[in-house]
Amino acid sequence: MVYIRKKKERENYYYYMEHSQRIGGKIKKYSKYIGKELPDDEELEMVYSQFFNEIYESTWIDKLDTILINYGNEMIDIPKVVIDKSINDFSIRFTYNSNRIEGNTLKLRDTKLLLEDGLAPAKKMDDIKETEAHQKVFFDVIEYEGEIDEDTLLKWHYDLLRDTQFEIAGTYRKHNVAISGSEFTPIHHVEVEVAMQRFFDWLNKGITELILHPIELGALAHLKLVTIHPFSDGNGRISRLLMNWIFNRYNFPMLIIEYKRRASYYSALERSQTKKQPYIFISYIFRNYIKANQKYQ
Repeated sequence: MVYIRKKKERENYYYYMEHSQRIGGKIKKYSKYIGKELPDDEELEMVYSQFFNEIYESTWIDKLDTILINYGNEMIDIPKVVIDKSINDFSIRFTYNSNRIEGNTLKLRDTKLLLEDGLAPAKKMDDIKETEAHQKVFFDVIEYEGEIDEDTLLKWHYDLLRDTQFEIAGTYRKHNVAISGSEFTPIHHVEVEVAMQRFFDWLNKGITELILHPIELGALAHLKLVTIHPFSDGNGRISRLLMNWIFNRYNFPMLIIEYKRRASYYSALERSQTKKQPYIFISYIFRNYIKANQKYQ
């Protein structure tokens, strides 16, 4: 975990960013000087990012870039029909896991039979419609090439929920919410529109200037969006879709957060939110991303 320390040296106070990491059974400590005063939130986030990348450059960033190169080389030699089938297979597994995390009752085999063979299982109709809608939105998302703005995100949300929760589909929440089982409480509903505009400004600047590594940008976009919690329902699914849009945009393999690992996923999210330490969640995504793409290392 990264800490901000205030240290007195002679008659002056100075701020430092500190982090300890276990490497090979030993604890290694890192420190970065910030200044005599703490920067504002936006500048502090950039300092966090710089510090994070300095620490993990050799641990993760090189591995992520190796994945990009080897994945890209593999795609060159694969026929388009095989790539299309691979993306369709991914959409089925991604839809199953993302929906199952949120309580959908369809199993992986049910999802495959429904989306690939058109055979509806004996399950709740809403779960079936939700599954079909998620796959459709997934393909819309990965084919989208413009900026991410309010209209785009609300359209994805509308298409995701219109057949199951029409009254809240495509709109920001107009009420306060609590997250079941979590100590984190999202912002007041009257703050959502302003927070989302700031989110879009931040995201599109990040996409244009690519100050952050694409995997870091995707993970942080997921965290920021689900923390604002702009919708009455569907926040997790939209956040995971957006994260994969960013990965795919920069030609990285996409990522599935597996249902069977949902406990560690929720824990990383909650710890990042309650401690206001974004790199807890980003580290979680980095570790899982590298593990999921071992064949490209």
